[in-house]
Amino acid sequence: MIGRRLHFHAAPFNFQVMTLKTSGVNMSSQNLENAVPANVAWSPRSPAERVLMALKMHGALSASALGPMLGTTGEAVRQQLARLAQDGLVVATSEARGVGRPTQRWSLTAAAQSRFPDTHAALTVQLLDIIRSSLGPNAVETLISAREDLTRTAYEASLDPRQTLRDKVAALADLRSAEGYMAEWREEPDGSLLLIENHCPICAAATACQGFCRAELDVFRSVLGPDTSVERSEHIVSGGRRCTYSIKESRA
Repeated sequence: MIGRRLHFHAAPFNFQVMTLKTSGVNMSSQNLENAVPANVAWSPRSPAERVLMALKMHGALSASALGPMLGTTGEAVRQQLARLAQDGLVVATSEARGVGRPTQRWSLTAAAQSRFPDTHAALTVQLLDIIRSSLGPNAVETLISAREDLTRTAYEASLDPRQTLRDKVAALADLRSAEGYMAEWREEPDGSLLLIENHCPICAAATACQGFCRAELDVFRSVLGPDTSVERSEHIVSGGRRCTYSIKESRA
C-alpha cells in the first residue's frame, strides 16, 4: 500500500557517536552478526544493538517479525532476545490472536531506552536549573526562544519554499535525523503526512522544561508554511514511545 510506505532517513545516523552500550550481552549468533541488508547504509555494531534498534524504530515486535527485518531467522533473534531479557533490556508480552498459542511481542524496557543518547543530559538539566534559579524563569524562555530562532533559520535555509509539502517533510526528516531524532515519514491513507521521531536526543532537557517541545512544534509550523497544519499526536515526554506529527495542507 503506497499510502502506508515508510520513508527511512538512515544515512545520517553516525554510530560512532550513537553506539549503544551492550557489552554485557553475548554476541555469539553468527547469523545475526552478518545480517545487514546490502541496501542499508548504516548498522549498529552488534547483533544485540540491531535488535534494540529495530524495537526502538518499530515498537513491539515478535521474533518472527524481527527475523526478516534483520535478514536472519526467528530462532537467531529469539536467542538474542533471551539474552537481552536476562539483562533487563527487553520484555515480552503475550498477545492472543484467535486459535493457537499467543504471540510473544517484545519491547524495550526503560533501561534499554536509557542506552540511546540524550545529549549531555545531566549537564543540560543542571544549567537550566542554574539559569532558572539565578536569573528567573524568563531567562530560560529567552534561551529557548533564541534556540528556536536559530533552528528556524537553519531549517529555512535547507527547505525550498517552492517544494511540495511531501518534499519539505522528507527534507525535514533528513534534518531531524542528522540531529539524532531517528526520523522518518510516511503518507497516511487520508493523504496526510506523518513525521515520526523515534528518539529524542534532548529528552532530559525537554522533560525539565517543555518549552523546548513547544518551540520545536512552532518551528515545524513556521518552516512548513502558513497553509500547513501541524499537530503533535504522540509525545515521548508525555510517555509515548515516539513523537509523531500529523501534517496536512490546510483547507481554505
